[in-house]
Amino acid sequence: MMSDVWEPLTKELDRWQKAGEVAAFWLRDDDAVEPTAELIRLLDLADRHEIPVTLAVIPVHTGTVLADFLETRPLIEVAVHGWSHTNHAGAGDKKQELGAHRPAETVLTELKSGFAKLEALHGKRFRPVLVPPWNRITPSLIPELSRLGFQALSAFGPEETAPLPQINTHVDLMDWHGTHGARETSALVADIVKRLRQMSETGGVMGMLTHHLVHDAAGWAFLAEVFEITARHPACRWTTLADMLLQR
Repeated sequence: MMSDVWEPLTKELDRWQKAGEVAAFWLRDDDAVEPTAELIRLLDLADRHEIPVTLAVIPVHTGTVLADFLETRPLIEVAVHGWSHTNHAGAGDKKQELGAHRPAETVLTELKSGFAKLEALHGKRFRPVLVPPWNRITPSLIPELSRLGFQALSAFGPEETAPLPQINTHVDLMDWHGTHGARETSALVADIVKRLRQMSETGGVMGMLTHHLVHDAAGWAFLAEVFEITARHPACRWTTLADMLLQR
């Protein structure tokens, strides 16, 4: 039997169904490099419910092993997760790879290389979308991304008007500043419901952010339950990055 903690989500989806609407959900998982046991666990769980996953892949640390593994995973897409996921910020500053701490051309040259490498490795799975490490990028770089081939930017939080379309995530599974494990289920459910209510007014998608390498038992349990509930509800549809790019 479903726990009462999930009731706000099912009630909100029921409200969407009554209104004749379908809410689009999207899953982005960060820091993929190779087919670790944790990544396989995530993809198997998503496959069980036919849920597409966008992997934000770190270009410098990946290669043919991941590309070959994903050949049998038709629901997986690949986006560019910076270049090396290296923090170039100073002590005491928020971590950032794509900041103003280095010459802009140095950063852009790395991103161009990352784009080319992942496009060559992943072909039809590749999406020309930049996912900044730590979800941070200096604003002055954004107008330059389109000349590198990027069609969208994906960070965390509400989408903003920018020189490049944004396809963001909105609910982060992890408690980065506290336990470093999964956040409380009740808080995650509340954030999903809050986002759905925003969407009912303004449109958009409900972007879920995960980090397969650091999930604890509570995180895996949450994903199993939220996948089960949403996959079977007629007012929910898990969408792909490719579909969202077509709508831009």
